[in-house]
Amino acid sequence: MTIGDAWRAGREHLAAAGIDEAEITAEVLLRHALGLSRTDLYLAWDRPLPPDSWTPYHAFLLDRARGRPAAYIVGHREFMGLDFLVDERVLIPRPETEVLVETVLELMSTVATPIIADIGTGSGAIAVSVAVFHREAMVVATDISGDALDVARANAARHGVTDRVQFSEGNLLEPLVALSHNDGRRFDALACNPPYVATEVAPTLPVEIRDFEPAVAVLSGGSGDRFHAQLIAGAPAVLQRGGWLVMETSAGQAPGVVELLHRAGVYQAVHARRDGLGWDRVVAAQLQPAG
Repeated sequence: MTIGDAWRAGREHLAAAGIDEAEITAEVLLRHALGLSRTDLYLAWDRPLPPDSWTPYHAFLLDRARGRPAAYIVGHREFMGLDFLVDERVLIPRPETEVLVETVLELMSTVATPIIADIGTGSGAIAVSVAVFHREAMVVATDISGDALDVARANAARHGVTDRVQFSEGNLLEPLVALSHNDGRRFDALACNPPYVATEVAPTLPVEIRDFEPAVAVLSGGSGDRFHAQLIAGAPAVLQRGGWLVMETSAGQAPGVVELLHRAGVYQAVHARRDGLGWDRVVAAQLQPAG
């Protein structure tokens, strides 16, 4: 069996199991089993498959066929052009969340040394990306899960930003309120990709999300905007006047979150930004200046 034959066998196995993108997934898993880059894989395409590679590759295929996400199998995922470690302790970073990072970076581009919080950091993808692409930013990354913070710390070290990313365990805004009380710190921007899947939608989620990704990072309960509402109400206690609240929303959820911001009566410049599929994915609002 050549390496190309192994890829074809993997593709057919995954396709028969109903796995989307069976071709690219088989390639990713084969590369992981062989320890090869994509270029090296294709250079070796017609060579015999090493005898000790079939067993791990086959195990990866079986794992993916039962629904385990490929990112958890290989242990990493690309986000903002950076490579992040991921496992079942954290949500897998997704391309649509790059809009959130891009929005924060744009809003903070004229702030020389911004203080930014990533609420519910998970893998640290948002916090680390902001620190990498805004070299003067100081970031506080919070999460209710200590296990998730361990992954985020590893990713901060991986990308050389541990000196500018502080980690704090706690629910939503609680760690930021504590910091504000302790040293008077106020934030120029709050970024959050909160759990936003409504309770009634949970049973319809793909098996990859429903059975493998951490529920605490996915499910909001109620209508899905519970955490958005809490952030909108609590953000003025920790934001600088003129600071920004930037939140990710699910497809179709943005208008309701925009309405919540307008009803709060303390925000201006409320707007939504679209993802690559044309959905309003990120909602941003500026805390009104004093007076």
